[in-house]
Amino acid sequence: MTRTITIDPVTRIEGHAKVLIDLADDNSVESAKMIINELRGFERILVGMEAAQMPLITARICGVCPSAHHLAAVKAIEAAFNVDPPPAAKLQRELLYMGHFIHSHAVSLFALAGPDMIFGITGDRKKRDIAAVVEAMPEVATKALRLRTLGQKINELIGGRGIHPVTAVIGGMSTRMTTEKLNEAKSMAAESLKLYNELAPTVKEMMNNLLEELPSLTCAGFSLPSSYMGTIRDGKVNFYDGDIRIVDETGHQTAQFNVANYTDYIVEKPVDYSYTKPVFLKQPIGDNNLYRVSVLARLNLTDQMETPGAQAHLDEYKAKYGPTCHLTIMQLWSRLIELQYACEKAVEICEDPALMGEARIAASPRAGRGVGHVEAPRGTLIHDYEIDEKGIVRSANLLVATQQNYEAINRSIEQVVQLFGADDDSLLDGVEFAIRLYDPCLSCSTHAVGQMPITVEMRKNGALTRQIARRP
Repeated sequence: MTRTITIDPVTRIEGHAKVLIDLADDNSVESAKMIINELRGFERILVGMEAAQMPLITARICGVCPSAHHLAAVKAIEAAFNVDPPPAAKLQRELLYMGHFIHSHAVSLFALAGPDMIFGITGDRKKRDIAAVVEAMPEVATKALRLRTLGQKINELIGGRGIHPVTAVIGGMSTRMTTEKLNEAKSMAAESLKLYNELAPTVKEMMNNLLEELPSLTCAGFSLPSSYMGTIRDGKVNFYDGDIRIVDETGHQTAQFNVANYTDYIVEKPVDYSYTKPVFLKQPIGDNNLYRVSVLARLNLTDQMETPGAQAHLDEYKAKYGPTCHLTIMQLWSRLIELQYACEKAVEICEDPALMGEARIAASPRAGRGVGHVEAPRGTLIHDYEIDEKGIVRSANLLVATQQNYEAINRSIEQVVQLFGADDDSLLDGVEFAIRLYDPCLSCSTHAVGQMPITVEMRKNGALTRQIARRP
């Protein structure tokens, strides 16, 4: 008999999804799929538009990570036009981007994952939201929300707009840095780092409490050995620029390449159940072509951070969990380390005298292919354009982080069903939590238009046996 419990929507992720779980005769999980049935439209919408407009237009794919698309697009078009912006422009962009990371990671840690860490994954759902966090820990919540605000303000100060930045243009930035603006950025960066240092011990304590409550989150059943991909500059993690590195599940480097050559290493594979196209390694490493991107991946493929505090934090983390950690729960700690790096890096950039230099050079359209990338908070983001001699986009491919983590998310859902699937409530708690750890941006992964409903369906031999949803 089919059971239907309606609880809609799943909360604290960017977007909504339907989850389909196939069971074997013995009720073990054969497969788990997060299904996004919405139009993937932006890659077609961009065809016929002026290439120089891509940084403005693609920033509107999503209100969660517009700065990532803004910068990936401008770098791609500059590659096509053979333009190298001045150092001051690159520093401005990187400062803008540190603000974006501060904002995004603060939201993810405190507003989205925070209720899980404070109240437990299986705690009272009426308390598992940001309002309950504010009530239970007002001082922590106030500082966390202020940190999130400062990140957004840095992004707005340099980017011209908080949600959809406009200042990165082909050849550099639209304006030079002024003394007044620099002093404002310095103040906000310094306050961000101060707040981070005050909040970090609390986050570690909350994480430890969560792991004590549910030690199964660090067991082999919730570990996902895979390859990892991210961006390295001078051997260190960098969010804005560098080569792409791939390591295997032991941490051994298997490839390092310029982003223009990404199609030699990874491939999209459309599926018949979702508009999000998963991405795999083109040449399997061993018998596995699964790889992951994002915070855990970036720390797994490097031994070094660019700032001293983040490096010390990374050393502490790797001493405890090893040089290559496959525990999906450690996305939380990895995000905390990156938040420290973004705060410290913002302070460092503000002290760089090159930031005050000329910020733009002339650029002219030309025919060709342009590929650019950044490390979005959720992982590697690639923009790829073919441009004609009039500077018009003739094809576009946008490869986003959630696509690249899509198969890993499905496998993590499968794992938590085994760990938490004894009853409907535990099943939904586990599935939500597994998805949330990847901090997915579902609208980015499909370039979606419209609403995305969510249910969980369980099937056996192709027949629906259980359907679960949730209302708040």
